[in-house]
Amino acid sequence: MKILILNGPNLNLLGVREPSIYGNFPFSDYLEQLRKAYPAIEIDYFQSNAEGALIDKLHEAGFDRDGIILNPGGYTHTSVALRDAVSAIRTPVIEVHISNIAGREDFRRVSLTAPVCRGTITGFGLNSYRLAIEAFLLESLK
Repeated sequence: MKILILNGPNLNLLGVREPSIYGNFPFSDYLEQLRKAYPAIEIDYFQSNAEGALIDKLHEAGFDRDGIILNPGGYTHTSVALRDAVSAIRTPVIEVHISNIAGREDFRRVSLTAPVCRGTITGFGLNSYRLAIEAFLLESLK
């Protein structure tokens, strides 16, 4: 199984950015834990603060991976282009968020990308990514 984790803007600052919301654990350390916990899965990772780079990566990975875990960051609420990119690919996408976006500011409660994703996992901290991997594993058993 091949999965891509795709993180959007400001997620390169995990571990230092607003630790009361996002925790104080760097994503690079968490990614290492995921790879050790799931040695049979090839887990690729890409992060960008640029919308176009995220779209390019979706186009590149969207036809040869078994799943994409997407945390669009702030683009969740603003990017029709990112939504269109998810719609254009064949690989199933699960949207994840570290915080519970439904319990935050009003503008964060609407996701433009969620309706075109296989599902959404929010509010479980970095474990949202692990839960998405588990969802892909369960789907592969069908």
